Amino acid sequence: MSARPPVLVDIKFNPEGVVRVLKTAFADRGSINLADPANRARDLGDVEYALLWKPDADLFQRAPNLKAIFSGGAGVDHIIGMAGLPEIPIVRFVDRSLTTRMSEWVVMQCLMHLRAQYAHDISQRQRQWAKLDAPEAAEVTVGVMGLGILGQDAVAKLKVMGFDVIGWSRSRKHIDGVETFDASELDSFLARTDILVGLLPLTAETTGFYDGGLFKKLRRDGALGRSVFINAGRGKSQVEADIVSAIREGTLGGASLDVFETEPLAADNPLWGLENVFITPHDAAVSEENALFRHVEAQIARFERGEPLQFVVDRAAGY
Repeated sequence: MSARPPVLVDIKFNPEGVVRVLKTAFADRGSINLADPANRARDLGDVEYALLWKPDADLFQRAPNLKAIFSGGAGVDHIIGMAGLPEIPIVRFVDRSLTTRMSEWVVMQCLMHLRAQYAHDISQRQRQWAKLDAPEAAEVTVGVMGLGILGQDAVAKLKVMGFDVIGWSRSRKHIDGVETFDASELDSFLARTDILVGLLPLTAETTGFYDGGLFKKLRRDGALGRSVFINAGRGKSQVEADIVSAIREGTLGGASLDVFETEPLAADNPLWGLENVFITPHDAAVSEENALFRHVEAQIARFERGEPLQFVVDRAAGY
């Protein structure tokens, strides 16, 4: 039996973790880690599978015979649009752990805004015993934008916590017990929403989507008093200058952001200092390397058995 060509790995995060897991991954064929200087000039002509996160710009020229591409994360905007991208399947990373971590973050942020955690933190630092009267979750409507695997799990967990949850996606999704809206009903969806949760993929349509005009359409007479924006989708979907203005003007009562237009977030960015804004460094749901490599192994095995790949990207939609 002829040797199987190794899997190409070009991942621009946690290099130590990648090296550690590659010691036991792809045991039947081995791997080529482009982060290793020894592989910089290596011939990639025989490579059939590539696991990528923000790959080198010339990758597809160097590896012209790929059969499938695997994304190192849930998003694929770092691959779509690259020069020389071949017409082969692109597979997203879908993993129970990644999904669960994202939902944990979303629920935590919704609860912190519901229970005014920012104000409590200030009182604690000032050693003040300042009780606050918070609404119950059932009095607050959380609108989740993006109803893929991550969004649907977040919806389910938020419902368990008692929130009134509604959902929006470009084309209507049907979720038991949840009112859903499609692209033509955006304004109706926003008018009902106290806490807006962004889990949209980055496409041409969603670039700069969360802007001042959208924030003004959110509900302002609900139990929270002012609406809140939470984003863990893609940083380039939000207009950060508009978030800053909306917070300062009172259009938004707060925000929780895990993603940003430019990362890392610059030290002089005004978002850092705004009241009732929680910032996390794009770690709401970090891809766990063991799970990622097991996922790719399983998909390659499916492909070579003649079974369809799972989680294949619709290139026209961009996700």
